[in-house]
Amino acid sequence: MSAVVAEHPAPGVLLLRINRPDARNALNMEVRRGLAQALVEAAEDPAIKAAIITGDQKAFAAGADIREMKDLSPVQAMQRGSHKLWDQIAAFPKPLIAAVNGVALGGGCELALHCDIIIAGESAKFGQPEVKVGIMPGGSGTQRLMRAIGKYKTMLMILTGEAFSAREASEMGLVSRVVADDNVVSHAVEIATAMTRLPPVALQLTKEAALQGQDSSLATGLSLERKMLWLLFSTDDKREGMSAFLEKRPADFKGT
Repeated sequence: MSAVVAEHPAPGVLLLRINRPDARNALNMEVRRGLAQALVEAAEDPAIKAAIITGDQKAFAAGADIREMKDLSPVQAMQRGSHKLWDQIAAFPKPLIAAVNGVALGGGCELALHCDIIIAGESAKFGQPEVKVGIMPGGSGTQRLMRAIGKYKTMLMILTGEAFSAREASEMGLVSRVVADDNVVSHAVEIATAMTRLPPVALQLTKEAALQGQDSSLATGLSLERKMLWLLFSTDDKREGMSAFLEKRPADFKGT
């Protein structure tokens, strides 16, 4: 079977399941390419409103595939282009949810960091253990993590290689919500399904403003936010949403 299995658990929802159980869903190049390609295609598919990435009950992803990396030279590490695949995942313009059971370590934690929302099972564990094998996080762990949870929690994770429970990760600000292990995927699908009923242009611009603004000055971020808000006043969905609110009826958004 493919290392990445695409499912459609609800209308408008794409679920990408990493399928390497014998390797605890380690991110080899096949998995990386499969995830990136599926999200590039989903970005262009108007029928897909939101996406979810998950693994299995034992592992979201245990990290990069060390067997692929062990004998790489610096030039080979660069030429395999994993950084370009990370960029494609990061560029996905629609809501992206990580549904995490089991371990999300190293590249697995970094994969979750590329998502907009992280739903974790009570038994999940997060960490960046790269230092323990003589390297360092290279899929955004030193950067996205710092922006997500701050300097001191990040340094604790990346300089010790320690793994943290879902509850600890939630307290750090790394996890959006902790739920029972058996409910992780279903809860992610529930959230994604709710977002399929929202205006897609508003969702896309909201995501873009938040992500671009976090790396800008406050003044620049606020300017970006205002301009995107004003742009949304030109959409049919804005007119429909406000009319439906005033008329006390469900809105019928068209994505225009």
